[in-house]
Amino acid sequence: MKLFLAILAAALVAPASALSAGPTLTVRDVPLRVGARTLAAEVPRFNLVAVHWRGPGAVELRTRSGSGAWSSWQAADDDVSPDAASSENRLRGWRLGSPVWTGAADAIRFRTHGPVTGLRAYYIWSPPERLLSRRLTIANAPPIIPRLSWGADESIRRANPQYVAAVHFAVVHHTAGSNDYTAAQSAAIVRGIELYHVEGNGWNDIGYNFLVDQYGQVFEGRFGGVDKAVVGAHSLGFNSGSAGVAVLGDYGGAPVSAAAKTALEQLLAWRLDLAHVDPLSTLTWLSGGNPRFPAGVPVFLRAVSGHRDTNFTDCPGDALYSELPQIAKDVASLGAPKVYAPLAGGKLGGPVRFSARLTSALPWSVTVTDSSGVVAAQGSGTGTAVDWTWDAAAAPVQRYTWAIATPGARSATGAIGSGSAALALGELTATPALVAPGGDPADDSTLVSYTLTAPATVTATLVGASGEVLSTLFSEPKLAGTQAFAFTPPLELLAGAYTIQLAAITATGKTATASVSISIDDTLAAFTSSTPLFSAAAHGVVSLSFTLTRLPVSWDFQVLRGSDVVSWPPGGTLELGPQTLTWDGTLDDGNTIAPDGTYTLTLSITDQFTTFTKAATVTLDSTPPAITVLSYPTMRFRVSEPSVLTLVVGAHRYSRTLKQPWTVSFWLAQKPRAYRLIATDAAGNVSVVRYRAK
Repeated sequence: MKLFLAILAAALVAPASALSAGPTLTVRDVPLRVGARTLAAEVPRFNLVAVHWRGPGAVELRTRSGSGAWSSWQAADDDVSPDAASSENRLRGWRLGSPVWTGAADAIRFRTHGPVTGLRAYYIWSPPERLLSRRLTIANAPPIIPRLSWGADESIRRANPQYVAAVHFAVVHHTAGSNDYTAAQSAAIVRGIELYHVEGNGWNDIGYNFLVDQYGQVFEGRFGGVDKAVVGAHSLGFNSGSAGVAVLGDYGGAPVSAAAKTALEQLLAWRLDLAHVDPLSTLTWLSGGNPRFPAGVPVFLRAVSGHRDTNFTDCPGDALYSELPQIAKDVASLGAPKVYAPLAGGKLGGPVRFSARLTSALPWSVTVTDSSGVVAAQGSGTGTAVDWTWDAAAAPVQRYTWAIATPGARSATGAIGSGSAALALGELTATPALVAPGGDPADDSTLVSYTLTAPATVTATLVGASGEVLSTLFSEPKLAGTQAFAFTPPLELLAGAYTIQLAAITATGKTATASVSISIDDTLAAFTSSTPLFSAAAHGVVSLSFTLTRLPVSWDFQVLRGSDVVSWPPGGTLELGPQTLTWDGTLDDGNTIAPDGTYTLTLSITDQFTTFTKAATVTLDSTPPAITVLSYPTMRFRVSEPSVLTLVVGAHRYSRTLKQPWTVSFWLAQKPRAYRLIATDAAGNVSVVRYRAK
């Protein structure tokens, strides 16, 4: 693809503010002019920089240090991390790059690959400041530098933290940028990331739950408590139920330092043990929705996963990603015995089975305590498997707490039953977060799910963008546990952003509230793909058809093989009504046919309300079936793949359908002196064999 260059360079302007003024952020739009090789403009001083850009293309940047040396070119990594339902992602239509640590720099250059229709630079100056000496001291946790000590600006936080019931896995990241920073500069990098995530990306707070530098320092990330299941903004579609840990620096080629690796392992060992998660385990997690995994798609993950496992990104770099399996093994070997996967199955009025797995054969006990603190039941055993059943058929209905304990390990605890439990509404989600009436029936409604810790009357209301209550969806008594309801917007409801608010009240007057954002938009309708299988060699094409109900929109159509974009098929201006976009199986040079295999066609349509992302999976097969002639005179042949095999003798045609590779013979009363054999596969590829007797 033709390379367009946009270069921005300027001298450093020294600000008047002192170091104690804290980090500052300056935003500049970068003019893109086709054919222009240099574009000059003043830039403020900076030591971190990030970019937002529009379009399916890629952006690279390099910076000049105060000594006049230019860095190497570095690709901006897409980092659209908040869940689709989150109000934090206010910059829809823009791709959000991660902040890059550059050290003190006085000039910058950009270049773009592929279609880039807008480019915006965020210059952050984050001066080093003296760290407070206070550290968090939590049992078995590594030393953690709290937000107060690294200088978090609590005044810019946009909202209170969100919590889920538990952490189920960890996602490891790198922040990219230079690895040339001092231990004293690490806090400045963290402060700069916080400022960019909040003021640049519009997120509630810094996206990561923890950050680790190359010197082994561990920083508290998102506000809400390091030992609590705080929902971060680090991995789009996988923020709920995960802990996001970022290592400061770029580990695409450079290995992570020994100090950083040790600190990362100690942090993961503590945080996963707190959640009773086996670092070597795997799980299947439902995506909350992102460009790689649509909402509701089950995704296979490791308990210690990399960011690239959940989305289209190079993060955490090839070097660090390759070390994650060994890091997980090291994490599993650290510390005291562990209790993994504790579970209480069943309910009061019948048997309740308690189970867990221990890392070594030890004596264990299960203790059930009633709401007044009296032991209601107890069981014990020895081994690596906890398995004990409490006969709760006659147990009074109330709230019970339970604990699974073994010597030296962190006890696992939980609750069953109901009664005097504190009321809370948790894990509120809407899937999908975008309701698109008139299109795919699956998008006509959203499933709202939540957890309730105690029986209560729950009232659901629909609230408009300006805070007005539009309607009451229901007001009904609900039991403790997981609840769900489907919301289908009425036809008269206009496109836009809305909130579903839940309010719960118990018989004793305890109350709890929660809310979730949804978007309603019917811009894109009737999305279909033409065929799941085609051949470029046979001049076949695959098409995406859809209908646009409003303008203006921006759009992006691309073809991916795995996580790699291999083609941006050309298209014209989209208009109201039916639309069709096609791909003929060629790569971006317009001539080379893509290799056979499975491809994903993705279409993103952005209007004033939201971004629609649709995908279709197709198989490109441009290889014709192979015909092996075993005998021309007796007409015996071997065909390499499922095909329709046609024997043409003069004006007569004899066809057979082969459902697998097969050896075929044709028996005719009179052997022909000449014939053609045609094999056509499902993609339309054709092979021909001709015979004429001598």
